Amino acid sequence: MPELPEVETVRRGLAARMEGRRIAQVEQRRGDLRWPLPPHFDMRVAGRVVDRIDRRAKYLLFRLDDGQTLIGHLGMSGRMYLAAPGTAPSAGAHDHLRFHTDEGWVITFHDARRFGMMDLWPTERLDEHRLLKDLGPEPLSNAFNGPALSEALAGRQTPIKAALLDQKVVAGLGNIYVSEALFHAGISPKRQAASVAGARALRLAPAIKQVLERAIAAGGSTLRDYVQASGELGYFQHQFAVYDREGQPCPDCACRRGIKRLVQSGRSTFYCPKRQT
Repeated sequence: MPELPEVETVRRGLAARMEGRRIAQVEQRRGDLRWPLPPHFDMRVAGRVVDRIDRRAKYLLFRLDDGQTLIGHLGMSGRMYLAAPGTAPSAGAHDHLRFHTDEGWVITFHDARRFGMMDLWPTERLDEHRLLKDLGPEPLSNAFNGPALSEALAGRQTPIKAALLDQKVVAGLGNIYVSEALFHAGISPKRQAASVAGARALRLAPAIKQVLERAIAAGGSTLRDYVQASGELGYFQHQFAVYDREGQPCPDCACRRGIKRLVQSGRSTFYCPKRQT
């Protein structure tokens, strides 16, 4: 699944071509993705100007000029393709939605597995949407810092990795970047979340920010189906310290034991047992 840096990379690619532009036409090729699309979705979006494109956790928020926000999620393998004016857009069997701007750009939403979603919701009531209302702070925002993370973790009797994947604790973190942030903070993924509250949380919060910022700068990670909105591949996986590096030397301490892998809640976790305690 695309994680926060991948979604932010897509957001930036789309914003460059869609913000301030009118959606001249919407081609809707089916009535549902993961869930049914809103009634008359194509007609309600066509003709609208995209004032701004934001991101909340892993959700894309297309703020329209009529007071609606189009909420989108890429799901497990969703992609957003851009086709320049005068060029032929993709014509895949899983191209479910296509947005044409008044400038001639064509944005195609492709989702083979159909775990993605789109919805329309009043912009002034976005915080009430069932998918957004319980989200924690954005990890790149000023609201997320060591003291705030410490408070959120206090008393939690669950491994720290599971706590960080809880979207109520912090929004948008996924399996890859949690593993990376815990490594850089020197914290074992097996440690109980409550024991991270305090001094460890003061190390962990900036580590999370730094890992995400580097990933966004690198264009996101290329894992299976992910591509940027421009069609270019992300490449942050070449900077991974521990993720998917089982058995390789730790890049920090070069210990002979190497990077270990364990399974937590059905997800692979990678860590250095010497550096992370």
